[in-house]
Amino acid sequence: MWWCGAGLRSRSAGRAQCLLQLVLVAVVLVRIGTAAAANYKVGVGRADCTGPSVEITFMGYAQITQRGTGIHLRQYARSYIVDDGSGGRFVFVSVDAGMMGHAVKRDVVAVLQKKYGTLYTQANVVISGSHTHSTPGGFLMYLLYDLTSLGFVAETFNALVHGIAQSIIRAHNNMVEARLYVAETEVLEANINRSPSAYENNPPEERAQYRHNVDKGLVQLQLVSARDESVVLGAINWFAVHPTSMNNTNRLVSSDNVGYASLLLEQEQNAGALVGKGEFVGVFASSNLGDSSPNIRGPKCEKTGLPCDVLTSSCPSGAGACFASGPGNDMYESTALIADRLYRAASDLLAARNGREITGPIGYAHQYIDMTVAEASYHDPATQRTERVRGCLPAMGYSFAAGTTDGPGAFDFQQGTITDNVLWNAVRDFIAEPTPDDKECQAPKPILLATGRARFPYDWQPKIVPTQVVTVGDFAIAAVPGEFTTMAGRRLRAAVSRASVAAGGRELQVVVAGLSNMYSSYVTTPEEYEIQRYEGASTLYGPHTLTIYLEQYGRLVAGAIVPNGTLEPGPTPPYEDDKQISLTTGVIFDSHPLGKDFGEVKLQPLAEYGRGETVSTVFIAGNPRNNLMHDKSYFTVERLSGDGAADGDEAVGAWTVVATDANWETRFRWERTSTILGFSDIEFQWTIGSATVPGTYRIRHFGYYRYILGGVYPYVGITNSFTVS
Repeated sequence: MWWCGAGLRSRSAGRAQCLLQLVLVAVVLVRIGTAAAANYKVGVGRADCTGPSVEITFMGYAQITQRGTGIHLRQYARSYIVDDGSGGRFVFVSVDAGMMGHAVKRDVVAVLQKKYGTLYTQANVVISGSHTHSTPGGFLMYLLYDLTSLGFVAETFNALVHGIAQSIIRAHNNMVEARLYVAETEVLEANINRSPSAYENNPPEERAQYRHNVDKGLVQLQLVSARDESVVLGAINWFAVHPTSMNNTNRLVSSDNVGYASLLLEQEQNAGALVGKGEFVGVFASSNLGDSSPNIRGPKCEKTGLPCDVLTSSCPSGAGACFASGPGNDMYESTALIADRLYRAASDLLAARNGREITGPIGYAHQYIDMTVAEASYHDPATQRTERVRGCLPAMGYSFAAGTTDGPGAFDFQQGTITDNVLWNAVRDFIAEPTPDDKECQAPKPILLATGRARFPYDWQPKIVPTQVVTVGDFAIAAVPGEFTTMAGRRLRAAVSRASVAAGGRELQVVVAGLSNMYSSYVTTPEEYEIQRYEGASTLYGPHTLTIYLEQYGRLVAGAIVPNGTLEPGPTPPYEDDKQISLTTGVIFDSHPLGKDFGEVKLQPLAEYGRGETVSTVFIAGNPRNNLMHDKSYFTVERLSGDGAADGDEAVGAWTVVATDANWETRFRWERTSTILGFSDIEFQWTIGSATVPGTYRIRHFGYYRYILGGVYPYVGITNSFTVS
């Protein structure tokens, strides 16, 4: 510094004074930097959003027979609000659901605006589905997606709206000063590429930039208290894996591998709290998971155990279907193993506290685009030519009906199909016939369902989709309305960062938040599209769907976020609430056998159990759809605490809840034993963990029954006490 020690008479005095001045300046700068870094206010919130756990088809595998019969893991919405103190604020929500519906987000924002005015809008609220395939469907309001749920299911829809809105409200009410950090690690043995033949069609020089054909990186955004940096308020983890460890034979509501990983992280940070409780909120959110599977043993033929055909995922005649399996002996163990690997990686990052601190203002941009008329410039690496390309009317290809190795489809469809069939074309044309232009636009996809032409009784798939980017400092979340494959996500991350630099902004670290705000199936690269695996056949708007998205997301950053401007909102997607059809009947009435009552125990627990054993009990029950029990439980496992003593059915002392129906160790199954008479039973199971405290226990069941003459009424059932030794 030229001014350091200026005017002092001696050189030694000047050096001493110079050193003192530098120290003082450094202290001031550190304090200023710390104050600036801690200028964020953040809030975290969690709320139960479990839908109807019985009689409703799950969303994901598209099997109408996969209807819920109970609960293994509850659904939660986890919300994170970040405010920069200068008018910039955004909300990120991750929901234990198959994906997000645009009408769900509309109603959530409406609830927030009724309470807070225009503080929260479509532009600064991101709602991302985890993509579990084991939660109830019927909430998307597009016919193809709700078809296997027998149309719209108001119970599912309302549960999501209420739970998501409640989680945001809780986050809003919990806002405190905080600092933000981002950390990264690699998680191996948690995912494989389920369509390697499509991935291999990407340019060799592009593939050479990456070690793996799926993303192994886990990115964690840490929200840390500014007053006490030992207190972590919350963490968002993005990792690309399908939550399909629970396969299509599962009938219990489950948040699957990423949901269980979230519970494990929260239980660790909220030591002693029940599942779904505690101040720390941690989540594993979806990313570019389109071709990423947790079934890491790979696909094998069902009857022979031999590998399937790589291109078609088919097996020789008589060898059975082509299934991929996880690392465990069954789907529960596979779910637990994948979840544990994710949880441990995230836990280690939190413990290390070596993340990069994020500083800077918040920005966000949101715009609807009509993908059927959108255009973009495409540089063909094969011909080295640049041309204008366009989107197509939505259509699903033949390979869509083949399903995936995580859940095979029906009939004789195979993945990799690029030719059509006269019989299936006749069925297709009866529903909606594609035009020659549709066929040319979608080529080489052979169209099985011309969903963009189908309008009866309402739209089958969306044409107008939301695109959105939010930034905090140099960290960006690209919220996409579908399932991007590995390479599609890599290209999107690069395109968003390049657009920022080209517009004079900062180089961005970008994460892809999958299945956000609306669902529009898959997005592959143009090269992957050519192979027509399941993901390519389910890329709605033709081979250049990704090309359009790359240009659009670049426009959001360069046209709005970097210059701190706004874009036109774009065309609004239709909200066809009044056209929704539902073939799902409600609960008509519940009843019980003569001389019995609701809550009466049909099967009592044994008198004594050891660790590792499973307690089973059965109650006379009402239908769980009578009350979804949000932030409550259909069952509690209770331990007699203090100096209490048990004597037969009677106990003296205080009962403490140690587990609910949200715990991994618990499951319940409901069964209608007589449809005509309205009888039903509910079985509850609790597997006693290795850390369970010995003592006296009991199980209580909380339910509601619908009286035949009207009204819904509560009841409670209690088992005999039993001991764990």
